Amino acid sequence: MGEEIVSLAIIEALPGKEEELVSLLRDLYTLMHSKGYSRDTLRRDASRPDRFFHTRYWKSEDTRADAQHDPEVHRYWQRLPEVCTIPVIYESLETVFQS
Repeated sequence: MGEEIVSLAIIEALPGKEEELVSLLRDLYTLMHSKGYSRDTLRRDASRPDRFFHTRYWKSEDTRADAQHDPEVHRYWQRLPEVCTIPVIYESLETVFQS
């Protein structure tokens, strides 16, 4: 298996859809973890409760490719436009250093 791949997205909930978005992402994260594709973290902007920061740690390039072809995952991804916009996505972040 290859090296872990880190992705980051800024997600903005549509008006009144914050809790629905959190619920959808919680279910998606559970699915992704149970299938061994990734581990995920969701953070909320304290100054803007409609803005979230999603970090995904893909297990490898292979697992990312598997997820991108998984119909169960696609069902969640297809629902995202109903509850949010995603103005920024970084698909592959490179670690410069860690402490």
